[in-house]
Amino acid sequence: MAFSDSTRSEKDEPFILRATKIAVVVVLYWFISISMVFLNNYLLDSKELDAPVFITFFQCVVSVGLCWLMHFLSKLCPGFVDFPSLKFDFRVSREILPLTVVFIGMITFNNLCLKYVGVAFYTVGRSLSTVFNVVLSYFVLKQTTSFYAVLCCGVILGGFWLGVDQESVAGSLSWTGVIFGVIASLCVSLNAIFTKKVMPVVDGNIWKLSYYNNLNASVLFIPLIVVFGEVKSLLEFNRLTHLHFWGMMILGGLFGFAIGYVTGLQIKFTSPLTHNVSGTAKSCAQTVLAVVHSASTKSKLWWTSNMMVLVGSFAYTWVKGFEMKKVQVPPETQTTTSIQKSKEDSAV
Repeated sequence: MAFSDSTRSEKDEPFILRATKIAVVVVLYWFISISMVFLNNYLLDSKELDAPVFITFFQCVVSVGLCWLMHFLSKLCPGFVDFPSLKFDFRVSREILPLTVVFIGMITFNNLCLKYVGVAFYTVGRSLSTVFNVVLSYFVLKQTTSFYAVLCCGVILGGFWLGVDQESVAGSLSWTGVIFGVIASLCVSLNAIFTKKVMPVVDGNIWKLSYYNNLNASVLFIPLIVVFGEVKSLLEFNRLTHLHFWGMMILGGLFGFAIGYVTGLQIKFTSPLTHNVSGTAKSCAQTVLAVVHSASTKSKLWWTSNMMVLVGSFAYTWVKGFEMKKVQVPPETQTTTSIQKSKEDSAV
C-alpha cells in the first residue's frame, strides 16, 4: 500500500526538504511501533481479562477489515491510494494455510511473551529469532552463514543468557515468558522461511499475503478461543460492553496494520539497511521508555545484556547488508524481506 508519489522528482528536492521528510517518516515509524507494543502490553496485562488468544484474534479481524477498506479506497481514489485488488481465492487460501499455522504461533507466542515479561525485557526475551534464522537456514535451506554473522549471533546469545540471569537475580524472571519468547523467536524464523516459499502464490505482493494470512488466522483462532476457555473469561469481563475497551482493541489492530505501511515508507525514503538500523535503535528507546514508565531500577549487567542484544543485532544487520551488496541482491527483495521482518517483530 502506498499513497501515490508526487510528480516532482525526489532528486530535484532541496536537501532540507528531503531531510525533513526522512525525519518525519522515521519518527512516525518509531511512534507507531513503540505505541503498538505498549498498547498490546496494556491489553494483555489486564487483571480482569485473561484472553490473549481472543485479543490476537480480534487484531487479525481488524487487519482483514482494513485490507478491504484500503481496497475500496483504491477503487474510489485510484490516483491517491494504491492497494492491490482483493478477491478471495480458496486455492490461494489453502496453499497459504501452512504459513498461517506458523503465523498463528508467531503472533500468539509473541503476545504471550509480552504478557509475561513486560516491555522492558521484551527485546531480550524475543532476541533469538536471528540465531534461529542462522540455524534453520543451515538445516532446512542448506545455506551456510559467514563467520562474522555467526559471531554476531554469539553476542546476541550471550546477551540473552545474561539478561535471563539478571532478571532471575532481580526476582522478576518469568520462565513462562522466556519459554514463550524462545518459541516465538523460532516461529518468526519459520515464518520467514514459509513466507519465501508462498510468495509466488500471491504474485510476490506482501499485502495480499497479509490479507490471506490474517483471514485464515481469524477462522483458525475461533476454535482455539473455545479450547483455551476464553469464552468464559469474556462473558465474565465486566467491561465487555464499554466503548473504551473496544476502542483500544481496534486501535491495537490499526497499529498492527499501519506498521507495514510506515515500514514501507521508511524503506522508501532511506534503505532496507537503514530501516533495520532504525529498528534496532527503536528497540533501545523502547526499553528505556519501559524502564522509566515502570519506575524500576536495573543493574549495570541488565543494561549490558540489552546492549549486547542490540549491538549484536545491529552488527548482524550490517554484515548481512554488506554480504547482500556483494552478491547484488535485488532492492525489491531486500524491501519485501525488511517489511515482513518488521511486521513479525512487532507481533501483529
